[in-house]
Amino acid sequence: MEAPLRPTEPGSSHRRGIGLDSIPEDLVIAIASYLGPRDLLSLGSCSHFWYHLCASDYLWASLSACRWPLLVPPCLPSLEWKEFYIRRHQEMASRVSNVVTFVKNCSQNESLEGSDFLKAVADLQSMGAGFLDIKFFLLTVKHSVLLNLIGLHYLIFSLRVPGIDVTEALRSSCIAERRVCVNWFTLGRWFYVFRHPDESRSRRVSLWELATSEEEVRSVLNRGVIHEVLRVQITKVVGDPS
Repeated sequence: MEAPLRPTEPGSSHRRGIGLDSIPEDLVIAIASYLGPRDLLSLGSCSHFWYHLCASDYLWASLSACRWPLLVPPCLPSLEWKEFYIRRHQEMASRVSNVVTFVKNCSQNESLEGSDFLKAVADLQSMGAGFLDIKFFLLTVKHSVLLNLIGLHYLIFSLRVPGIDVTEALRSSCIAERRVCVNWFTLGRWFYVFRHPDESRSRRVSLWELATSEEEVRSVLNRGVIHEVLRVQITKVVGDPS
């Protein structure tokens, strides 16, 4: 799990840069608004000037809204946005960790039942996980491809993240070529008074293929056991490095 964000109080040895007080504060904040949370915290550790400027509610409210679009603003007036963001990040890390533990317990043999897969996705949805939460905590090489797949599925079906952003997240996380084998079992079709034998289907796909094509497999994963589908099972492809 990615290390939690922690604010850094600048040391007494840091000195305020020459001429910074001559730059309009709104201009400096506008420049700082292009930074991500970690870069903003790092910049804030450079001096007391940057520490207070990088704690601006404007910056952290914007970061919070970007990361959690459905977020309800803090109801406590005394809670600053920077503090809120850090608390929320740590809370999400803990809650996603519970999902990781659940999946690991359900996939001792590198295989996950469709019902457990959908429960993990539902748990992410109930906690209001955002795009960056999934990217930080699930789309990483240290997790199994099964957890990667859960994160990918959540991005596509729950958050409806644009395809270009999904594929970029896979590429930057170096997990795009990881593969799973999806097996599903369907009821045999009726032909007059006779019913054909139940059918078993299997498809080996990479995470990249699931993000860009393979609509049938995505549909099976999203529906789970319903109507004619008796069972869905996801397995890590033997021999893959994940």
